[in-house]
Amino acid sequence: MTHITLYDTTLRDGQQTQGVDFSAEDKTRIALALDALGIDYIEGGWPGANPTDSEFFDNAPALKTATFTAFGMTKRAGRSAANDEVLAGVANAGTPAICLVGKTHDFHVTTALGIDLPANLDNITQSIAHLRSLNREVLFDAEHFFDGFKSNPDYALKCGLAAYHAGARWVVLCDTNGGALPEDIRAGVRALIKAGVPGDHIGIHTHNDTEHAVANSLAAIDAGARQVQGTLNGLGERCGNANLVTLIPTLLLKEPYASRYSINVPKDRLAGLTKLSRMLDDILNRVPNPSAAYVGASAFTHKAGLHASAILKDPTTYEHIPPETVGNARHVPMSNQAGQSNLRARLRDAGIEVAKGDPALLEILNRVKAREDKGYAYDSAQASFELLAREVLGTLPRFFEVKRYRVTVERRKNKANKVVTLSEAVVAVKVGGEKKLSVSDSLDTHGKDSGPVNALAKALAKDLGPYQAFIDDMRLVDFKVRITNGGTEAVTRVLIDSEDSAGQRWSTVGVSANIVDASFQALLDAIRWKLIRDGAADV
Repeated sequence: MTHITLYDTTLRDGQQTQGVDFSAEDKTRIALALDALGIDYIEGGWPGANPTDSEFFDNAPALKTATFTAFGMTKRAGRSAANDEVLAGVANAGTPAICLVGKTHDFHVTTALGIDLPANLDNITQSIAHLRSLNREVLFDAEHFFDGFKSNPDYALKCGLAAYHAGARWVVLCDTNGGALPEDIRAGVRALIKAGVPGDHIGIHTHNDTEHAVANSLAAIDAGARQVQGTLNGLGERCGNANLVTLIPTLLLKEPYASRYSINVPKDRLAGLTKLSRMLDDILNRVPNPSAAYVGASAFTHKAGLHASAILKDPTTYEHIPPETVGNARHVPMSNQAGQSNLRARLRDAGIEVAKGDPALLEILNRVKAREDKGYAYDSAQASFELLAREVLGTLPRFFEVKRYRVTVERRKNKANKVVTLSEAVVAVKVGGEKKLSVSDSLDTHGKDSGPVNALAKALAKDLGPYQAFIDDMRLVDFKVRITNGGTEAVTRVLIDSEDSAGQRWSTVGVSANIVDASFQALLDAIRWKLIRDGAADV
């Protein structure tokens, strides 16, 4: 089998995503996770470009198998490679491999760099030869290669050949603007191979501006390239880079790639892919993309009754792979489009067996449809649906009773004449015959106001007696508000995502004309579901 090398640039190109700003600790955590997955090269960033990258390279992670790589650019015109301080900064990072970006589009050479075409070829040759003399493995990122290949194919190919003959281990063809299509990629790769650069020295680096980054990467492999660059979750400038979370399972599971090519990621490690993807989102404080291929929450979700019915008979009817292969799970949501097939499948996932034809099934369906007519959304709040079903079936434990709650919001000026807000919540509950009163404010761990819902959540989860240990590790990770039935009779739908220390994640919903009351409903459901799922009913 032919080997495909995987090169990750999450820590450099991925950091160019709008709103993404890794700390050195974040980079170390991500690098170690990529190394454990089996990635061949991990690009750490540009040494000296910013304090974070400098700190990261000064305290390089201890990688077990991946080659740690620094990123930089070819030398500037008018000076030797040995006397170029930017090139020296990259070399001084001490990484075993260095990736240099250089121009290959004649327009960029003459316009952006302001030099003639032969001078650019000389910059490429001297830079790579210098780093090779320092016993470094060198990769050359051929920037704007495919645009350059269309504009002046001879010159673009000369740049690739210059890098290869100067000693570059990999000549990586970059679709920098992300506008190329698969046939453009195939043509460029084949032309460089024909010109004299072997395919096992050619890589591909694509951007996703036309949603073709993964397809273009596969097209490059088809044409003979043997290295693929990409990022976790497709992070990257503008629309992102090729998504390694999509490419890796495709190469391992889909034909003809699975039987023709090998990668250093063992098939059994795919089971950790969803967790890795969500780890990155957690570091970035982002909500995972539910529609992400392979690892998204919706990737194996079957909402229509017809689909769910077929899934119950044979999962392959509507699933291209078993979800557990990549650490994901099948999901049959409830909604007003549901039939009994969806319902029984969803109940079974929750550990609730109901016989076919049981009258309770119709009652659950009717209640779901009636409540969704009022604004609830159970396809997005599976934990709340499970509680509703248990209530109909008579299996919903009554752990505690909320007697009353109150939330106040104060807005005032402090001593510095700055406007500040502070919320306070009071919740009275009855647990096992004992009344408990809990009070909490809205200040977070940094002393900043986090709003009335946070104050309410803290007060509600402050003292539940014998059940407290079951909820101490839960936290709110997302809060979404939607106004339904607009106008003076509008109601508010609140969806809350919760998570615990075991990585268990669940969603709940509340609906009310009052946003705080809708939030309180969702919070109550979140706690009750957690107590049921973790066995608190046995206490």
